[in-house]
Amino acid sequence: MDTSVNQDATITEPRIDLERLLKLRLIVARHGEMDRAGWWNTNGILGRHGALALKRGFPSTHHFAQARIAFAVARSRCHDLFDPPGCMTLWNLSAQIEDQFEEQWQDWLDQGERWSPFFAHLAGAGSNDLLVALSEAGLVDQRHLDAVGQLRRSAEGRSVPLPGTHQPNDEIITLLAAGFVRGERGNPAIPYARLED
Repeated sequence: MDTSVNQDATITEPRIDLERLLKLRLIVARHGEMDRAGWWNTNGILGRHGALALKRGFPSTHHFAQARIAFAVARSRCHDLFDPPGCMTLWNLSAQIEDQFEEQWQDWLDQGERWSPFFAHLAGAGSNDLLVALSEAGLVDQRHLDAVGQLRRSAEGRSVPLPGTHQPNDEIITLLAAGFVRGERGNPAIPYARLED
């Protein structure tokens, strides 16, 4: 496992594939929109209408403007529904990971053309099945599907706990995204993992 070491020679969190995280967040954010699962109050912002609306003001970066809006709304909705202390969700990772994600954002903006096919696929009809969408993007495989098949909603129905305690890594973040499949139309269930001490 790839870890970073700071100047004090203490081990920090494992490195996260930030591009993978971006794709996971994009697919879940699109799936949760009102014209899909109805989990948060955006209606096709990551779809064709959102692209048309924002392309005028942001000709070369409109895809990432769409993503910013969708992420903010999804993060807020999930936080309002379920925000347990000492846990991570797809929308609430450690400050270190979130800072790295923000630092990478400018590079993604500069690579807009490279991202256009992904956003075009996301905006298109695509699948209304979250796991199919994640599979089509090459983000989940059979072992993820098997793990998600074991996940259950909590008794109050607002969350989906991952068993055990974890440090953030690509596998856990993938399950935090795929676990959203346990939600129902208009009624999301927020996957979360307890953090190791």
